[in-house]
Amino acid sequence: MQQSSASHPSTPPSRWRRFACMMYEGVLLFGVVFLASYLFDTLTQSRSGMMFRHGRQAVLFIAIGVYFIMSWRKRGQTLPMKTWNIRLVGTDGQVPGLGRLLLRYVLIWPIPLLAALAVLLASRVTGYGSTDLLIVFAPFTLFFWTWLDPQRQFLHDRLVGTRLIDVPKA
Repeated sequence: MQQSSASHPSTPPSRWRRFACMMYEGVLLFGVVFLASYLFDTLTQSRSGMMFRHGRQAVLFIAIGVYFIMSWRKRGQTLPMKTWNIRLVGTDGQVPGLGRLLLRYVLIWPIPLLAALAVLLASRVTGYGSTDLLIVFAPFTLFFWTWLDPQRQFLHDRLVGTRLIDVPKA
């Protein structure tokens, strides 16, 4: 049973808790990506990561999206979000609808992808291949907006009408 936002705090979780949650999420996503890649390679008889590259990327985008959307749709939380007492809610305090969750998932991607492109360009301009290692910071560029937003929400949440909130410990 979903509770309204009035029955639990609507304060956003700290950036450190969201960061820790993202790190934990990355560990779980390793399994999602591994399984989806294994199935893709088995079904296509692919022998290299470069074979059917764009198809693989599409399958991984969908697999990761299914993981997140199914988790958010159930109770507004993935396992790492449960661990760190964070919940995704709409403006009404309820779990957002499927359309809003799909849009949220799609809107999460542009900022980190632009950051990844900036890393690629920096690597090409400087000629230092080691610059490519900065790609690991690309997902965390999502946090930049939280310093500008009055409620410390992510830009994609602000655009879609969702927010992350603290959940009282059980």
